[in-house]
Amino acid sequence: MPQPRPPYLPGHYYHFYNRGAHGVSIFREPENYVFVLRKMKLYARKYQLMVIAYVLMPNHYHFLVQQMGKHLARFLPQYVFNSYSQVYNNHYNHSGTLFEGSYKVKPVQKETYLLHLCRYIHGNPVKDGLVADPADWPYSNYLEWIGERDGSLFDPDFMNDYFASPNDYRDFVFDDLWGRDLPDDVKMYLENFKA
Repeated sequence: MPQPRPPYLPGHYYHFYNRGAHGVSIFREPENYVFVLRKMKLYARKYQLMVIAYVLMPNHYHFLVQQMGKHLARFLPQYVFNSYSQVYNNHYNHSGTLFEGSYKVKPVQKETYLLHLCRYIHGNPVKDGLVADPADWPYSNYLEWIGERDGSLFDPDFMNDYFASPNDYRDFVFDDLWGRDLPDDVKMYLENFKA
């Protein structure tokens, strides 16, 4: 039975996520990621949503957003990924569902969890063994958080409210990664960034 959707309220934060059905790759090439990010930009503006953190992974995605206006945040994943599924199915001659059921959403109410969720989202490519440094994964807004890329799917005010500098945020992410069970070569790489 599907989980009931939370009430969507202005100023509140929501974590949307989903994965490919049966572990299938939902992103096969760079153009797939770019398509979703363009749609996300369009609908985030339309529905007055601020994207706080996101990552697109080969077989799943995470978005942490803040609802700014009265429009419902629930439209974001519904519209973005319904249109993406249609394009994907046509392009790759895929039939059946692309995703593992409907997207999941959790309201985020505690500040400590909100901040942990940011670094969890940005650390996903390292945790899943795709890269040794989150900065090497282009399909998240981590590079915006650490000041290495200008992008519109990012709220610099949010980052500045919680971190004194981009380096402080990088250290916050790496602190979490050091505590994870990661391959030895990744741990050696991360050691270079210990204060």
